[in-house]
Amino acid sequence: MGLDSTHLVGAVFVGVGAALIMDLWNLFLRRALNISSLSFCFIGRWLSFMLTGTFTHANIAATPKRPGECAIGWTAHFLIGVAFALLLVIPTSGGWLEHPALLPALLVGVGTVLIPYLIVQPALGLGIASANTPNPTQARLKSLMTHTAFGIGLYLAGVIWNFLMHASL
Repeated sequence: MGLDSTHLVGAVFVGVGAALIMDLWNLFLRRALNISSLSFCFIGRWLSFMLTGTFTHANIAATPKRPGECAIGWTAHFLIGVAFALLLVIPTSGGWLEHPALLPALLVGVGTVLIPYLIVQPALGLGIASANTPNPTQARLKSLMTHTAFGIGLYLAGVIWNFLMHASL
């Protein structure tokens, strides 16, 4: 079985769906437990500054704002979700979409926490795995739980996609 356009559309659906579930998790944390998340506007600022040749910041919050940074950050958030969904779809030639399984989705979700720990957080001035934040342990656990929620979101969106594909036949 090869990868076809239906599989690519499925990966987009799953990636966006998983990102939305992650966003719902972060909304719950903020509203119920008063635990805030990193603003995607800061991600947009970071990405925008890359166009000027600046890849790291001492403190992204103190870095001057960039035009369109929030739109850039939110767009990147969903595109990254799709890219991570492709980690389930491409190696299986779309087979995971036909038979979504929780364990691979969780492994991708939890595994992707290495990106913020080792790349994003240091580049934003937060240190490796948020070592330079006021409460590194809380920040690390929050990132891990957020990426776990993303993994669960991959699975749930995969189940929904599979249902929609079979319901339309």
